[in-house]
Amino acid sequence: MTKMKLCSTNANPAIQPSTPQVGIYECEVTLKFRLIEEELAQCDRDQLLQILIDAYSYGSDNYLEPLQADVRVQEVAELDASPEMRRQVIRLRNAGGLK
Repeated sequence: MTKMKLCSTNANPAIQPSTPQVGIYECEVTLKFRLIEEELAQCDRDQLLQILIDAYSYGSDNYLEPLQADVRVQEVAELDASPEMRRQVIRLRNAGGLK
């Protein structure tokens, strides 16, 4: 079972915490849909991924039929992340204290 984290926003900026709550998350998105498109097999992997994400983000229409969407988000320990990601988290936390 995956630990799910719900996103929430607070419209009143005066109630926002002074230090941003920054974490590292592992995200998995599974999308299944049918799409009418020309020559997708000719695209390289990055091109294909961008085309598919763009098509899905526009929503259902005569050319796209969504079948399934599954999203999993799990916070991971900072020590499990790369050194680059850990440094970026430290930068973000430090920048939040300067405002």
